[in-house]
Amino acid sequence: MLTVVQTLPALDHGGVERGTLEIASALVQKCHRSIVISASGRLAEELIKTGSEHICLPVGRKSLLSLRYVPVLRKLLAERSVDILHARSRLPAWIAWLAWRGMDPARRPVFITSVHGAYSVNRYSRIMTRGEHVIAVSAFIRQYILDNYPETDPGRIVLIPRGVDPAIYSPDFKPVPSWRPPWDPQRLVGKALLCFPGRITRRKGLEDFVVLIQRLNRSGVPAHGLVVGGAQGKNRHFLNAVRTRINAEGSEELFSFLGDRDDLREIMRLSNLVLALAKQPESFGRTALEALSLGVPVLAYDRGGSSEILRELFPQGLVAPDNLEQALVKSRELIKKPLPIGENRVFTLARMQADTLNLYETAATRKGR
Repeated sequence: MLTVVQTLPALDHGGVERGTLEIASALVQKCHRSIVISASGRLAEELIKTGSEHICLPVGRKSLLSLRYVPVLRKLLAERSVDILHARSRLPAWIAWLAWRGMDPARRPVFITSVHGAYSVNRYSRIMTRGEHVIAVSAFIRQYILDNYPETDPGRIVLIPRGVDPAIYSPDFKPVPSWRPPWDPQRLVGKALLCFPGRITRRKGLEDFVVLIQRLNRSGVPAHGLVVGGAQGKNRHFLNAVRTRINAEGSEELFSFLGDRDDLREIMRLSNLVLALAKQPESFGRTALEALSLGVPVLAYDRGGSSEILRELFPQGLVAPDNLEQALVKSRELIKKPLPIGENRVFTLARMQADTLNLYETAATRKGR
């Protein structure tokens, strides 16, 4: 039996958080001991219910005071005889590495990091390449590591794409009868529903989505934009500016801003098209994969992790990056004549869990733990 510690800033919604829970669940199912260290969050209760232990430490708080958790973590790793220490974010990784480095090399756990994003390239981000094994969540991220941190031994990089559960994300899925859309269905009869999912930031491409919806309607294609996701901090100002501009242009009836939702699966399933228009390459593109797995076409800019997913499952949905004219033409085509989507055999939850646990077990065995 292995004892595995995963550490991240908090257990709120997000791809890193969801991946942490998925691996924690797989560990428990294989009778390993699963511990997660983070500040609390909306997913903490779910983590505990599935059999993992949650230790509440704010290791993601950006303050020099966070260094006080280094000896706390070092003591915990020794007392719990931890076999694997898996850091999933930069500040928690620094704290984990400092704690790990101060331990007896013969007794300390295997140190693993996951690179979940194309972080800004600097000494602070380099910590994510210091794992004895470095998980890249996509081929794009693997190349990002090699391009920007050439001192990283390619042999330490392990490509483990994230995945979804086909039992949850399936073309056969239908919302339960009690579920109600967060918009007035009668008002949108006869309109194509285009979904823009994800946290609201400038780099996600919301402005392109707004222009696309407006141009579709002007060209005679009745379309309504569903913006699903909230904005935090300075991104609230960006969202308010976008909505102000929409109102000034008299286009407010073309959009529904739904905020953070727990029913994104249902919303995407009822959509005619899901858009992935990020202005910068994304590490993986989970919502694109979820939509395609539901049988919903996706239109995406041909960059980053989304490219890998669509090239495997739905290459017809790729358009040149930032080419709104091409996106407009392709959107019209996909709305009028949806195309078949390939079966997902690569980006599955079971494969991601199996590959990660195999890495844990192999690394621990090689270290004699």
